[in-house]
Amino acid sequence: MSAKKIVYPLEDVLKVKERRVEEAEKQLRLRQQELDKEIAKLKEREKERDLVKTHYQDKLTQIRGELDRGTTSPKIRQMKDYLKVVKDKLVIEEKKVKDQEALVAIAKKNVEAAKRELDLKRKEVDKLKEHKTDWLKGIKREIELEEAKDQDELGNISYSLNQRKER
Repeated sequence: MSAKKIVYPLEDVLKVKERRVEEAEKQLRLRQQELDKEIAKLKEREKERDLVKTHYQDKLTQIRGELDRGTTSPKIRQMKDYLKVVKDKLVIEEKKVKDQEALVAIAKKNVEAAKRELDLKRKEVDKLKEHKTDWLKGIKREIELEEAKDQDELGNISYSLNQRKER
């Protein structure tokens, strides 16, 4: 009977909250991409470090071999100096790896925070949708009661008219 369209009073709020969920999803994707980049950088740093470490081990083996063969003192000193340079480079590469691991940890925390934020925003939307469903049920019940009341009144009027006609 009622031709009016039922409009949920919090529809605009629901749309805003849904938009916030979309933004949070986009933010999560962005944070995940950042994490993936940081992990890729970490793997690259580890690879660079491993190359230096292998080079260091090779030079260490080489110097031991030279010592076993009985090389001259200046050559051994020169090899030890070079070994020290390689060791310093290895320390630098280790620091780069540690720094990158810290950046990966930060990126992981950012992803977790974005996930928590998204979950929170989804819960807000779910609560509002549940409220909308309950509200619509209540409105439909009211409309049905009103229509039933209108039908009763029409029936009473029709009955009264029929009673008057019979008199």
